[in-house]
Amino acid sequence: MDLGLKDKRVLVAGASRGIGLAVAEGFLREGARVAMLARSAGPLDEVLHRLQEEHGPERVLAFPVDCSDAAAWPPILDHIGSAWGGLDVAIANVGDGRGPQDALPDGGRFAEAWGSNFIAAEETARAALPLLEASGGCLLFVSSIAGLEYIGAPTDYSVAKTALVALTKQVARRLAPRVRVNCLAPGNVYFPGGSWDAKIQADPQRVEALIQATVPMKRFGTPDEMADAILFLCSERAAFITGSCLVVDGGQTVGLH
Repeated sequence: MDLGLKDKRVLVAGASRGIGLAVAEGFLREGARVAMLARSAGPLDEVLHRLQEEHGPERVLAFPVDCSDAAAWPPILDHIGSAWGGLDVAIANVGDGRGPQDALPDGGRFAEAWGSNFIAAEETARAALPLLEASGGCLLFVSSIAGLEYIGAPTDYSVAKTALVALTKQVARRLAPRVRVNCLAPGNVYFPGGSWDAKIQADPQRVEALIQATVPMKRFGTPDEMADAILFLCSERAAFITGSCLVVDGGQTVGLH
């Protein structure tokens, strides 16, 4: 199936590992051009060199940045505009699910989680939208099933991810038909260095029992599986889909909604 993504200009936040890296690689395989953003310069630089060798230096850009920092965005968008003449797709894939299990974490911790999981996505959208409106492009937020149901994830993280689902619906209605806006709610996704990797190293038997008991598909999802869903939602094949939140969780939340 041709997704119609060849030569599309794509921005991917959180692109140095996990879902974000898989998304960047997926778009590149489809012939798109990708600007990768991540907070840590070292891992991002390693990925940049590898992908430029595989796909050509003109098709891959990278910017080490804290996406919640509004002041950091203008030079990045100026660079993308100068290099590629605009932007067609923006993926707000930001945040971290690690946190305390307090019913209501203290204010400082809550604010930190809100900043990394919501404000960073909000600022990504705010920065990218003028270019997306000019191109008639699409915006996608990466939320979580923790934003849809209680699954035992930290309260602060879950609340921020819930807010992303609400933001998706609000922005989608106000920007249609000029820009499509959707959301992905992944379930449990494993990748080296991720939060589930740390949990497995700490107690592999407990994690295996949890997955077997709560996920009908009896396994973790992969970053590539999340990326496939994201590429579809941002493609011409999904041209009538906006304001939606697609759950990709191996059936974990079936019956909970």
